[in-house]
Amino acid sequence: MKIGYRRVSSFDQNLDRQDLGPLDKTFEEKLSGATAKDRPELQNMIEFAREGDEVICWSIDRMARDLRDLQTIIQTLLDKNVSITFISENLTFSASSNDPFAKLQLHLMGAFAEFERSIIRKRQAEGIAKAKARGAYKGRKPSIDQDKIIELKQQGMGPTKIATEMGISRVSVYRALKGSQEQQEVSQ
Repeated sequence: MKIGYRRVSSFDQNLDRQDLGPLDKTFEEKLSGATAKDRPELQNMIEFAREGDEVICWSIDRMARDLRDLQTIIQTLLDKNVSITFISENLTFSASSNDPFAKLQLHLMGAFAEFERSIIRKRQAEGIAKAKARGAYKGRKPSIDQDKIIELKQQGMGPTKIATEMGISRVSVYRALKGSQEQQEVSQ
């Protein structure tokens, strides 16, 4: 089975440039690639993949922005005898192949993806610090209505149903509920 994984960093970005060709199943996310554990569709894809399947991803930085995460993801798939192809880098990894050059290339590209993520975060922090100094930084406007999440939870809806109802991820629902609970504990 050919399984696709596509990811962009934010909800307003488009997945169209990541053309993976014909696939049997596709997993897609509009979330930061900072950590693998915070991406439910990545975890679903890893769990879904079976022996003999091929995972296809546009590029290494779409799979992971952290070298350790990248290595863990790939090793997990290889342990399941699932091959992984990165189209942009023209790299394929499988349990049966042991290409040292491909491994080196993977580590270099993964390190560059992690480095790029670090530079982006540094620039962002510098920009925010300058904006705060000018009094212009107010923070990002909330894009999720936490009160609505709490209301739906009080009506007996589960996190998955709330996420579907509101068109957001379950991670966002859990985060909002946790934030609400922490806020209540502080005010008591």
